[in-house]
Amino acid sequence: MTGPVLVTGAAGFVGSHLLDRLAAAGADLVAWHRPGTPPPIVAPPGVRWMDIELLDGARVDAAIAGVRPSEVYHCAGAAHVAQSWAHTHDTYALNVRATHHLLEAIRRQAPVARVLVTGSATIYRASDEALTEASPLGPASPYAASKLAQELVARHAADDDGLAVIVSRSFNHIGARQDSSYVAASIARQVALIETGAQAPEIAVGNLAARRDLMDVRDTVRAYTAMMARARTGVPYNVCAGTAVSIQALVDGLVARARVPVRIVQDPARFRPNDMPLMLGSFARLEADTGWRPAFSIDDTLDHLLDYWRAAVRA
Repeated sequence: MTGPVLVTGAAGFVGSHLLDRLAAAGADLVAWHRPGTPPPIVAPPGVRWMDIELLDGARVDAAIAGVRPSEVYHCAGAAHVAQSWAHTHDTYALNVRATHHLLEAIRRQAPVARVLVTGSATIYRASDEALTEASPLGPASPYAASKLAQELVARHAADDDGLAVIVSRSFNHIGARQDSSYVAASIARQVALIETGAQAPEIAVGNLAARRDLMDVRDTVRAYTAMMARARTGVPYNVCAGTAVSIQALVDGLVARARVPVRIVQDPARFRPNDMPLMLGSFARLEADTGWRPAFSIDDTLDHLLDYWRAAVRA
């Protein structure tokens, strides 16, 4: 099948980086964003933007019929773990029902399209060792439960409906353009503000002991395009860096790059419920099937992230 490449959630953090990578490869791109959330000011030229409400099944069906994509990267959805406790209904709707509408429309209107559904490693049970795709599942938040349900919808479409659906279990990714409600972006933004004198030289943080598999978002989208080309359908893949970084080390790395002194204060009110001590993955399956490996070090990522927020604060 020949046709454009569709990216849902294209105005978001990962979606915008994916557009950059696909545009650089010469893809014919269609980008969906939710009504009321306009396309980003900076985006690759030539992208065809459409405002599509994924919770409107009829609208999704008509839009897929009009686009007839050859590939679909499904990046849209509720993405914030902490906010899912207060917005459980929206989290399930945006992650499960929206995915169902999209896959049903593809089944009817573009059944030979290859589809990547971006899932989450939060579906795993807490473990003190590196998680593989065979590790026990045990979602511990409304967000995690919604992502497990989303994966089951995706794998049903592959196994029972015969669609070419690929599933990621993505670990934490950080980088430029991430919302400042996330810890790495929040610290980098505050460092940039402190450097300009717009904020007092103090940053309040939550749990610093937790260790996370933190991957550069540019590596994440490299993994997604590798999966689109070579991954097996209906099989989950961990997308991760394969190394664990403590939040303490993350904060220290950003503060060490500050051009002025910065003081860190721990605030118990910022601790998350059910915060896993360790979240670490193995990307062995992904590497074996696609040849992908991470390319960016944590130092590359922190440099890029802080440079982004310095420029954003200046602007």
